[in-house]
Amino acid sequence: MDGSGAAAGTPATGAASPPTSGTTGTTTPRPAPPACELIPPFGGRLVDLVVHDDDERRALLERARRLPQVPLSLRAQYDLEMLAVGAFSPLDRFMARPDYDRVLIEMRLADGTVFPIPLAVPIREEILPRAPRDVALVDEQGAPLAVLEVDEIFPFDNLREMRAVLGADDSAHPLVAESARWPVHYLAGRPRVLDLPRHRLHGPLCLTPAETRARLMALGNPTVVAFQTRNPMHRIHEEISKRAAAAVGGTLLIHPAVGVTRAGDVDAALRVEVYEVLVADYYDPTGTLLSLMPLAMRFAGPREAIWHAIIRRNYGATHLIVGRDHAGPGKDSHGAPFYGPYEAQVFAEHYAAEVGVHAIAFPELVYLADEERYEEIDKVPPGARMRSISGTQVRDDYLAKGRRLPTWFTRPEVAKILQKAFQDRT
Repeated sequence: MDGSGAAAGTPATGAASPPTSGTTGTTTPRPAPPACELIPPFGGRLVDLVVHDDDERRALLERARRLPQVPLSLRAQYDLEMLAVGAFSPLDRFMARPDYDRVLIEMRLADGTVFPIPLAVPIREEILPRAPRDVALVDEQGAPLAVLEVDEIFPFDNLREMRAVLGADDSAHPLVAESARWPVHYLAGRPRVLDLPRHRLHGPLCLTPAETRARLMALGNPTVVAFQTRNPMHRIHEEISKRAAAAVGGTLLIHPAVGVTRAGDVDAALRVEVYEVLVADYYDPTGTLLSLMPLAMRFAGPREAIWHAIIRRNYGATHLIVGRDHAGPGKDSHGAPFYGPYEAQVFAEHYAAEVGVHAIAFPELVYLADEERYEEIDKVPPGARMRSISGTQVRDDYLAKGRRLPTWFTRPEVAKILQKAFQDRT
């Protein structure tokens, strides 16, 4: 689930109907279970491109200062981080043309491994005449992040890429609009990473795949259900995540994307405050882990669902909750959705055996006012009063007017955080 609906889960034909979780409020911690073995990373091992030896790092940093510099956008910095820590395993480099072309056409690397999203670094044209063997990848201030051994520099057609990956070249799609400003050449190669941008942006909650796996192993359950979101979590999200974990008897990994999302999304710092409150007060600490993920989203719908599954396997998950219009960007310039509501679920399940991560396609839940409970929409009794609030209503009818959001929709602590943030902005 991408957590994008205001009060909607995911209707899915034949989806399982797990028992309702009654977990609310704080719980008394139980003794820690013994550590367990998790599913291996995709491809068998976690890629690690970070230079850990201090002497080697100092020498590489000095060398980086003498190399041609390639400034990375914020999106590219997040891509570098995810690549460096093994979140994109088995990928260990920015893609050269053979990998890139096959990913566009077949959603596979050149060796046949499924991988649905291309990954390369857009570079300015002034780098091209020098055709360097090595370059320094730097941030906005020119601080070296990595030294990259150049495999290839190749031209790319951004509209061809967008049509292949997104199935669209409509500028209403945020990535299509963004890609129109990219340089028209890509840089390929294996980076040796000096610094991870995450230390500046998200702190200790931003766990690497190795760190996440260690925490999950300590919780003692080899079955792990990942919950994807890029928005604050409301009560429907809470209910769905708890029911999904209960359905398979798994640990719940709440794994929000805090990299590049899209204009208008709630600021990551505010969202993290919400996640921390919910996990501390309303989830079982013996079966829940909050870990931030520095992913730059593409909003590629079906392809991105497969990508999210690969990434979550590298973090230790065996299951991924795939929501209605998972990783969808909304509507196109004609007012129609870019993707069908269940396309992402179909793609994720089709590739589940190959990726090794099962898709949990949860049915849509609604709140029944008279019974004060959540129910799957196709099981709602005739005449029952259902309540819902859209994202627009949250902003315009509640936050803008200083009205407290109802407790059936969001926890009181979360409502306070959102209200304060809205008031501070206005």
